[in-house]
Amino acid sequence: MLPPFRSRQFSFFQREDSCDSWSHIVFINYCMNFLSSRSMMGNNYRSGSMKKSSEGIRLTVTTILGVIFGFFVGCSFPNFSSIRLSLVPSISSTVEMDFTGDTRSYDTIINPHMTRKSSSEKHRSGDPLKQLHYDFYTNVCFWTLLVKPSLFLLFKTENLSCEFKACSIFSSLIYVESNPHGAEVLPPGIVVAETDFYLRRLWGNPEEDLTTRPKYLVTFTVGFEQRKNVDMALKKFSEDFTILLFHYDGRASEWEELEWSKRAIHVSIRKQTKWWYAKRFLHPDVVAAYDYIFIWDEDIGVEHFDAEKYLHLVKKYGLEISQPGVDPNKGLTWEMTKRRSDSEVHKEMVEKPGWCTDPHLPPCAAFVEIEAPVFSKNAWRCVWHMIQNDLVHGWGLDFAFGRCVEPAHEKIGVVDAQWIVNRVIPSIGDQVCISVPFTLNSYAF
Repeated sequence: MLPPFRSRQFSFFQREDSCDSWSHIVFINYCMNFLSSRSMMGNNYRSGSMKKSSEGIRLTVTTILGVIFGFFVGCSFPNFSSIRLSLVPSISSTVEMDFTGDTRSYDTIINPHMTRKSSSEKHRSGDPLKQLHYDFYTNVCFWTLLVKPSLFLLFKTENLSCEFKACSIFSSLIYVESNPHGAEVLPPGIVVAETDFYLRRLWGNPEEDLTTRPKYLVTFTVGFEQRKNVDMALKKFSEDFTILLFHYDGRASEWEELEWSKRAIHVSIRKQTKWWYAKRFLHPDVVAAYDYIFIWDEDIGVEHFDAEKYLHLVKKYGLEISQPGVDPNKGLTWEMTKRRSDSEVHKEMVEKPGWCTDPHLPPCAAFVEIEAPVFSKNAWRCVWHMIQNDLVHGWGLDFAFGRCVEPAHEKIGVVDAQWIVNRVIPSIGDQVCISVPFTLNSYAF
């Protein structure tokens, strides 16, 4: 049986208690009653003069009640603050409207060569009859907007005076330059530019889908042969982390034997490296819900690591890009990333003579390796754009991390109190066998 249809209502307008629209409603009611009175008077004329008196009293009472009703309805109507939208180039005007949940400032004009004029300058004239026609038209437009929002009106709130510049313009004609590329024709209130990896149900109220919202993201690029080491590592991460595994061997379904695997996200594409996956699946707008993003290899030993304590120190020392200290007795690593036993965090280190042209530049400072980096979401937004599409192993990328934070030698560091072991198991294992030359000078910071 198919799950029941899920629906969601979109709220386009921001509701606030205001009386700045009451005059429009009063005017509409007055016009409606006036038209009704004309019809009724015609009927009275045909039926005789004896009924004129009683009908006149009835019309008078109806008009007064309509005015009173319009006043209270107007007080309960939304107050629209000014947001400017621009129409397609064929329409030389500006739309101004407010949408719920969007506090950005919009200032777009269709025709930059056109001098912008106020509504009163464009539409008000010295002829009282023409002005009456315009006022009636704009009030009818206002009523149409409330009854059928898909007919867009050019609306403006200025000095508590509601005015319209045109009517019956469909929403497909909207063009908002400040919207994300490709979404300019959408009202800002329904544009959702960011997403996440939160799993959703196929039924029920969407507001009840998520019992928790993980604040952090941890990713591993894995092969099934290293499942025991990855299993041990992921047990160090609480349910406050979304788990994302990139499978380079195509054996994603075999991980279901592990308990945490049921809440993990699995992406399976054969024979690719973690930076290939990161470029294509970790766009900053996709991971914007997470404060920190761990992008780790599969061969990391975590016996002395606790993720929550690690992040506590990252926040304490204001690190935007970081990594755990690496056990200096196992594997190969830079001096900068070796664990120091006399500190919680270090941000600089003395390297071999001649290796650092400046003590605040890599590899003596502003440097972490690509093995187990951790990025704040702001830093990752920059780093992601720096990753080239043909980047494979990522060698040299770590020398450029400092371009994404300022000052780099203060915002990049190594957490010594929570440290890891490099087990020196090549990623992708026997999937590839290559030899790539590497020179430090070619990746100057």
